[in-house]
Amino acid sequence: MNGLPSNAAPRAEFTIRGLIIGIVITIVFTAANVYFGLKAGLTFSTSIPAAVISMAILKAMRDATIQENNIVQTVASAAGTLSSIIFVLPGLIIVGWWTGFPFWVTFGICATGGILGVMYTIPLRRALVTDSDLPYPEGVACAEVLKVGAGQVQGNAAESVDASSAGLKAVVWGSIVSAVFYIVVQTKIFASDVAQYFRLGSDEKSSATGYDFNLSFALFAVGHLVGLWVGVAMGVGALIGWGWAVPHFTALHAQAGAAADVAQGAWSHYVRFVGAGTIGVAAIWTLAKLVKPVVGGLTGAMRASRARKEGRLDTLPRTEHDMPIGTVGLIMLACLVPVGYLLWQFADGAGLGDHAALLAIGGVVFVIVLSFLVSAVCGYMAGLIGSSNSPLSGIGILVVIIAALLLVLFVKSLVPAEAGKALVAFALFITSIVFAVASIANNNLQDLKTGQLVDATPSLQQWALVIGVIAGAVVIPPVLDLLQHAYGFVGAPGADPAHALPAPQAGLISALAQGVITNNIDWSLIAIGAGIGVAIIILDEILGLAKKGPRLPPLAVGLGIYLPTSTTLMVVVGALVGAWFDRRAERGPNGDAVKQLGILLASGLIVGESLLGVIIAAVVAFSGNTAPLALVGDAFATPSIWIGGIAFVAVTIVLYRWIGRMGRAA
Repeated sequence: MNGLPSNAAPRAEFTIRGLIIGIVITIVFTAANVYFGLKAGLTFSTSIPAAVISMAILKAMRDATIQENNIVQTVASAAGTLSSIIFVLPGLIIVGWWTGFPFWVTFGICATGGILGVMYTIPLRRALVTDSDLPYPEGVACAEVLKVGAGQVQGNAAESVDASSAGLKAVVWGSIVSAVFYIVVQTKIFASDVAQYFRLGSDEKSSATGYDFNLSFALFAVGHLVGLWVGVAMGVGALIGWGWAVPHFTALHAQAGAAADVAQGAWSHYVRFVGAGTIGVAAIWTLAKLVKPVVGGLTGAMRASRARKEGRLDTLPRTEHDMPIGTVGLIMLACLVPVGYLLWQFADGAGLGDHAALLAIGGVVFVIVLSFLVSAVCGYMAGLIGSSNSPLSGIGILVVIIAALLLVLFVKSLVPAEAGKALVAFALFITSIVFAVASIANNNLQDLKTGQLVDATPSLQQWALVIGVIAGAVVIPPVLDLLQHAYGFVGAPGADPAHALPAPQAGLISALAQGVITNNIDWSLIAIGAGIGVAIIILDEILGLAKKGPRLPPLAVGLGIYLPTSTTLMVVVGALVGAWFDRRAERGPNGDAVKQLGILLASGLIVGESLLGVIIAAVVAFSGNTAPLALVGDAFATPSIWIGGIAFVAVTIVLYRWIGRMGRAA
């Protein structure tokens, strides 16, 4: 196969059966990620659960290797990450431009953008993986899972068999528990969240605020995976947003009404834009720190290309055999042609036909430049804090503002005033293409880090990533269409706010595009957020002077400000509990094994709830009943909060005690 040195021993790595297993897992996990992302504003890395499932399947087959398992998780994780397109694409529904997701257009956005993302990660791999000390928490964890699986598949040691079996149990039972809990929540016997909103004074127009703990094992598990300091940073962001910003703006714009409505209104109309400013500054800071390593990575890619042409490829270690740089360039050109066509077709269909050529050509240049920049930022942040807590939201905010400003400067004066809505739609459309590139870069470097640690061949992984992107691009459009017709999105024309999916990032990015193009955006809110971002960056850099001290990732703080507390607070709880579990594990026997099982349990908790969410969405879509499993009515709301809250805590304690005992016995 391409990329193998001539002196390497034959081994199973890039196999048909591995690709098939990876594609099947892709279909399931991509659907789960689309639903979870629209509900919670976060997506999860599918690498670890894919690796565990792959191990369980391949252990029954002959000659399976750790590298073949790695290809399976590479395919699955690429498609799972591509589902982050839901942070932008539903914006076309929210602004009323689309009423559904046309398959071939949506597929084209995902496939071309995703493959470009794979190509951009090839020169970035040297800068951000090989020559970097970034921790890549999920990539390293996945490599450890694969190593455990290799012990089982290859029969290295009895204890490896036990550990791998325990890991599979952790994922399976985590999935079952979270799925069952989610079903009970759908019956309304358990409440979906514990929330309270209140006034801070006796006056009916006094400032308001509140909190909302979503009883979601998936959100809890995300907190475990992203780690303590990311969770703390999101908590700091939530405190800034709901401890200061919401009370401030509700006092500044005083109005009577229910405290919940007033507080949520202030968060939606003011506080989210403050968070956008924080995220934007944090993303720019990250990009500035990447200039030197990216240049070094490009230089390394050219050196490897020269070695290949001179027949000296076998002098490089296997883990340095990338896809040839010439092939990378040809594939990029092949992707940019359909990108240009998609942009021209969209502009023409939007009534901008007289300027379609300008928009298509300028759009292609925009995609080339912005895609590389955001790939570098996303890859760096994935290496620093993991893909699950990706900076994609902030990247989408920056890209859509830049796209909208360019349209205002160069196109708006050329079109009639009534074309403003079409320009908003075009800004969202081109942002979605760049976002597809960014989403893939956000996760692929994690996969390539895993490959480096298990002696995989990068070029084979890169081809597997392309296959995973195509598989995900096939799955995403019908799942999005299903969820749109089952629930709709908050803010979209005709959507029922009580049942619509929040799609928080898509709503915010749509609002920004509209605000910039119609010139009614309150830049002072973004400026306040930018000031907070600068302060957090300075504080984080000071904290970073202590090598092992606490950190406060600025992007995580920004996420905490603009995501609703129904998302952030349970993530914070999960991070705190996960950190407590890990420290307790370190004090006992088999500490590393116990911590690894905790990661696998968290992965299972995410997968179970997310998959059930997709299934319930299908039931809602076909039945027309927004609560098809409800057994009790609104009169049971207060008891359900107590019952659900106590059950959540009890199940969490039981799961962590069980996983700790199993890890210590492994």
